[in-house]
Amino acid sequence: MYRIRQFWRSTLGKKVVMGVTGLIMVGFVIGHMAGNLQAFESAEKLNAYGAMLHGPLREVVWIARVVLLGSVVLHVIAAYQLTMLDRAARPVGYARSEPQASTLASRTLRIGGVILLLFIPYHLLHFTTGDVHPQFIEGDVYRNLITGLSQPVVAIFYLVAMAALGLHLYHGAWAAFRSIGAGPDSPNPRHRPITITVAVIVWLGFSVIPLAVMVGWLK
Repeated sequence: MYRIRQFWRSTLGKKVVMGVTGLIMVGFVIGHMAGNLQAFESAEKLNAYGAMLHGPLREVVWIARVVLLGSVVLHVIAAYQLTMLDRAARPVGYARSEPQASTLASRTLRIGGVILLLFIPYHLLHFTTGDVHPQFIEGDVYRNLITGLSQPVVAIFYLVAMAALGLHLYHGAWAAFRSIGAGPDSPNPRHRPITITVAVIVWLGFSVIPLAVMVGWLK
């Protein structure tokens, strides 16, 4: 137990925790995206998928939720503590900062994290519990998806959140692999073909749904 506490208190330990929990969340969003895209096959297909998650796979889903919740909590705490350590190490910022090897994703990582922290509870209240959904129908996943995203303000919020998710994944997944020692060193820090591919696929996979509802492809 002492070694675990010492590991957590170290900067390296916090970065490893962020890396591992980040990869857990990456796996979740990829699976979630794949499930959502069944809406383009048919309403019956998506509703059957939803029924399976709430029926035969109910226990598995709850285990996944607990693991995911724990990952989010540890990820946020580690991120906050690393930010505080970084600020304590340099209480006075640079007079002038010119990004060189950094990317838009790395520079917006924290604000993107805040957007996602606001989005996640809203998303759960919107499509899981239906508390903020205008016409929630228990078990009718497809209809809930269409009616829930038919409001332009809501659809735009989802698009903004998915842009934040894509940028977060681009830098976060790369940093996660580096934190656990699985990422190769590169003379060009911006050369991340695998992470950019994953980030673009996830961003497009999630964004295409509210866009499709807005233009009438899904109805």
